[in-house]
Amino acid sequence: MKRNKIALAGTALFAIGALALAGCASGGGNSDGGSAGGEADPDAIITTNGSEPENPLIPTNTNEVGGGKILDEIFAGLIYYDADGKPTNDMAEEITTEDPQNITVKLKEGQTFTNGEEVTADNFIKAWNEGAKASNKHLSSYFFEDIEGYNAETDSELTGLKQVDDYTFTIALNKPASDFALRLGYSAFYPLPDVAFEDMEAFGQNPVGNGPYMIDGDDAWQHDVQIDLVRNDDYDGGRKAANGGLTIKFYATQEAAYADLLSNEVDVIDAIPSNSLPVFTDELGDRAVNQPSAVFQSFTIGQFLPHFSGEEGQLRRQALSMAINREEITKTIFSDTRTPASDFTSPVIDGWSDSVPGSEVLEYDPEKAKELWAEADAISPWEGEFKIAYNSDGGHDAWVDAVSNSIKNTLGIEASGDPYPTFQDLRTKINDRTITTAARSGWQADYPGLYNFLGPLYATGAGSNDGDYTNPEFDAAIESGISNPDPDAQLEDFTKAQEILFQDLPAIPLWYSNVTGGFSENVQNVTFGWNSVPLYYEITKAGE
Repeated sequence: MKRNKIALAGTALFAIGALALAGCASGGGNSDGGSAGGEADPDAIITTNGSEPENPLIPTNTNEVGGGKILDEIFAGLIYYDADGKPTNDMAEEITTEDPQNITVKLKEGQTFTNGEEVTADNFIKAWNEGAKASNKHLSSYFFEDIEGYNAETDSELTGLKQVDDYTFTIALNKPASDFALRLGYSAFYPLPDVAFEDMEAFGQNPVGNGPYMIDGDDAWQHDVQIDLVRNDDYDGGRKAANGGLTIKFYATQEAAYADLLSNEVDVIDAIPSNSLPVFTDELGDRAVNQPSAVFQSFTIGQFLPHFSGEEGQLRRQALSMAINREEITKTIFSDTRTPASDFTSPVIDGWSDSVPGSEVLEYDPEKAKELWAEADAISPWEGEFKIAYNSDGGHDAWVDAVSNSIKNTLGIEASGDPYPTFQDLRTKINDRTITTAARSGWQADYPGLYNFLGPLYATGAGSNDGDYTNPEFDAAIESGISNPDPDAQLEDFTKAQEILFQDLPAIPLWYSNVTGGFSENVQNVTFGWNSVPLYYEITKAGE
């Protein structure tokens, strides 16, 4: 494990050190991973699992894993995160900070998009302004809220972005944001070529990027089937592909993906179906992957749902949380590839704690759960059935049933899962607020920092605040924390913020997810990164 700190003042940011992360990496316990023989074929296509993106592939309007997995391969930002989560310059030559509110970015010269257009400062400035426009309603627009000029209600210009020359621009923040430079590897901060602004919707169906891969022609995206990417030979960053391309297959079930892995019909997958967790390490041997990652699982109960607002809602959320036997579920359903949650973040992120005050609400306590439910009934009697919506294509059936049964048996109410065929179907209901039940939720970190698990999900009006939670005290605590360059003071504020979350429970924390995956006999050099995603560009495959 490595423990690193990011420095945010004085000199070249990434010449100093790294970031706040304590994580582990490597695939199958072997950096050479796999048993493929023969010389590696630099033009071999690597196949992997994925899911149909929720929206067209526009960086600022993609905040889910299916689309994000594709964007991260076809675009390159100012920085990228290596296997351990360390930030490494990509399009940026140098990133410097005068103070926690002022950043200067100098780009490498000669970097291009796949249509030949050079990547300049203007490509970043225009892309960020487009993503921040209120009228566009892009899901990741809140990532720009710390930049001067941002307004969530209007299409005002990000006045904090100033071009110095073709390869240099400055970022002025409206308040100190101590981890802003660390965020710059997230997809919301990717540049866009000029062609994107001619027809953004059409661009999203066939984007032109600047990353290690590019989309393989107009017909490469076969919706609900797969997307084909090929190596971008003009990319000259640190993620240069050692293979010829990447085919991401959109599997309807995890079982189907795992069956293909066992028969060597797919090269690498990053999810093992729950019914195979007890045996996959035996079946795959040293090709099995089971390691910590920055993934948090929960379910969210909207503040807008009947019986779940005000004091009644707070009591019911606490009762539901204490009615769930997390220890039993992670053992029996997940064969100890999950760890019961003790906070709202992730153990692989520096600053994580298993002793935040109020976290006892995550402990299984049937008697206390019944008592709290009865107090809520005294305010307004419960009626109906408690349901948890989930997507059937994500392998969630078993745990949703187990959680529902734990609630049902403890509280004596009807409880069950509410399946949707696809992730896109579920997210549509959540995003337009037509969902009438609780819903599966969770978080795969955008960048390796505590704030990323708190602000985007629970701040008032945040883009991933699915339950419309709002609490001024929580907002004040995370704003104070992110504005403070002192790591100890910052951690104190984030701990206070989590104490408030434990009182309100806008989401019910369940467990931290290990990445469980594996790779076929045909590939080598498989590494899974800090955020559970394989480093596809490193994977090699022997020739036929």
